[in-house]
Amino acid sequence: MNLTPFAELSPDFVLDAVSALGFEPDGRLMALNSFENRVYQVGIEGDAPLIAKFYRSGRWTDAAIREEHAFAHELVEAELPVVAPLRIDDETLFDCDGQRVALFPRKGGRAPELEGTGVTQWLGRLIARMHNVGARRSFASRGRIDVASRVDVAAANVLDAQLLPAHLVDRYEQLVDAVAERLDDLFAAIQPGTLRLHGDCHPGNLLWTDAGPHFVDLDDAAMGPAIQDLWMLMDGGAAQRAALLEGYAEFRDLDAGELALIEPLRIMRQVHHAGWIAARWSDPAFPRAFPFAAEPRWWEEHCDDLMRWLEAD
Repeated sequence: MNLTPFAELSPDFVLDAVSALGFEPDGRLMALNSFENRVYQVGIEGDAPLIAKFYRSGRWTDAAIREEHAFAHELVEAELPVVAPLRIDDETLFDCDGQRVALFPRKGGRAPELEGTGVTQWLGRLIARMHNVGARRSFASRGRIDVASRVDVAAANVLDAQLLPAHLVDRYEQLVDAVAERLDDLFAAIQPGTLRLHGDCHPGNLLWTDAGPHFVDLDDAAMGPAIQDLWMLMDGGAAQRAALLEGYAEFRDLDAGELALIEPLRIMRQVHHAGWIAARWSDPAFPRAFPFAAEPRWWEEHCDDLMRWLEAD
């Protein structure tokens, strides 16, 4: 395992990579917030800045990344506000001295204000239109949002990383096994359909402008149930949730049974988040960004959350 997967990404390396793809950087460079990958805003002589995204080695295959890029372009072609990578000589993913990189146009904006019903109704319509495109075909190389990928793999990462305090190992194993079993039963009972999704449709991956929203960062695009792209936007109360679903229904039917998956998907996200931190702990950026994961109290609270979910009606 490469303990410092992005160590060579000096400013000169980033600027040289952009230059090698046919652009003329003006020397301005700003690192953007990203932990899984590394993302930079690069100034371009006489033109708008570009976003250079360097992909973490070992997470996605080249085929899976290109599949994500093709999905983004398919959404743009359907006139959806999605930021897609630049095509250069019909290619979107490039190798620069062993680092995989894609370039994106810079799109500004602010976080959407989800408290009002108008914004969420608008988002519901856009997500439904996105799902209409996503339902046209399946991903071949990308993952699925399911118990195996979001719970089983995550738990294995936690146990392998040795972040979990010794006195919690047995409890964690028992709890996560019980969570996985219950989730399997819930998904089997509901049997949701699957389609190509944004996959990580939270407010941080939406940017709002005077012209409306646009979606960014399809890095977690995967096959999964439609409700996955909706539930993270449902934290504003009953009226806001109803508006989101009303907007969605204008363009696409949602299986009402999928609403029962909101809490299961929420606990899956918690387990997956802990496993993600554990899997990336050897990357020096992670202990700096998530120091709480080295503290027993955080893992105790995580186990308590799993127990509360299992005990809930």
